[in-house]
Amino acid sequence: MRRESSVVLLAVAASLWSATGLCRAEARKDAGVPIEQRVQNIIRSLADFPPGSASADTQAARKATLSERMAALKVPGVSIAVIHDGRIEWARGYGVIRAGSPDPVTPGTMFEAASTTKLVTAAIALRLVEQRKLALDEDISDRLKSWKIPPSDLTRTQKITLRRLLTHQAGLSRPAGGFKVAPGGEPTLLEMLEGKAPALNQPAIVEFEPGSKWSYSNFGFIVIQLLIEDALGKPFPQVAREMVFEPLGMTSSTFVHPVAPALAARTIVPHDEEGIAHDRLLHPRALGHAGLLTTPSDLARFVMELMRASEGRSSRMLSQQTVRSMLKQEVALDPAQFGGLISGQGLGVMLLGSGRNLAFLFAGANAPGATSLLVGCPATGQGAVIMTNAANGELVMIQLMLTIQKEYGWPLEIVRGH
Repeated sequence: MRRESSVVLLAVAASLWSATGLCRAEARKDAGVPIEQRVQNIIRSLADFPPGSASADTQAARKATLSERMAALKVPGVSIAVIHDGRIEWARGYGVIRAGSPDPVTPGTMFEAASTTKLVTAAIALRLVEQRKLALDEDISDRLKSWKIPPSDLTRTQKITLRRLLTHQAGLSRPAGGFKVAPGGEPTLLEMLEGKAPALNQPAIVEFEPGSKWSYSNFGFIVIQLLIEDALGKPFPQVAREMVFEPLGMTSSTFVHPVAPALAARTIVPHDEEGIAHDRLLHPRALGHAGLLTTPSDLARFVMELMRASEGRSSRMLSQQTVRSMLKQEVALDPAQFGGLISGQGLGVMLLGSGRNLAFLFAGANAPGATSLLVGCPATGQGAVIMTNAANGELVMIQLMLTIQKEYGWPLEIVRGH
């Protein structure tokens, strides 16, 4: 994942939502609007960028169509799934899997979930907490078998726990330059954690006292993956398939890399800021932070299950009590960092608003160019998942999400007092 950009993307999205004022609680739109009309309303006239936004072509972007924005930002492909009244109301693909190819993006095209993967990893870990195979507040050193946290004076009194890993308060480092691998190398999970060849990243170390502050950490979710594997004695892709994908009918989702030949033909190719295609860089072992390949519709099924469970209408993956704990604020985040919209950090997820206006949000961006963004509003059964195959897809996703929010009148609110 490049430049920890899920944090950057969340901050940009928050500032845009805040500036447009579209996140205030609104009355729901007329339920009688035909679905196709809604789709056309969205893709033919994307929401304005607010004056003074970071986009260099702000004026040109005003009232642009989706295809115009994709062309201007060199985004070959976009896929969208919209959740309304607790179900996927529509899913569409736009553009192509690879620039210059004739292969279209369809609702069945698989994209890199990037850091939205963390939400799936969190759900698996919390399922194991329900089963008493993990615990939220015990020292993870008591559960880890194949690797141990490097000794540090910083953990003498405050320990690294699953709760702190899920809420980015564990104190683990963020490797400068991200995770890199020597050409032709396939480091194990332990080699990545220890920073040993063929892994080229810095090792995981404790940089600050656990629980003392919030600091986004990919290493934290790799450690959670290892906790899960050690607890069950199974590889993470198998655990995800058995505990999430199969129960929820997510038939187009995998953590197995490289992908099976049957899936490869419908899997996107990532593109950099110039729209140039590159090989996927997903690691075959380090998966828990950003390794999911999926479709917006499959990821929407996951979002819908969390929303249903939160309202006590399903328990196929997690209980109502667990999901409500997941969506309870654990850390109050600096409003200035997130444009005043993000209210805090839950167990593995960002939170917006409160009460019936509560929503959960996650975003991600993988190198060399793939992005994702999801939003779910449990009380109203509304949400959306958007994914792209380009580094500049961040801007397209944000503008699309704003437009969907406006079209459907989502009841999101800005956190006040900043």
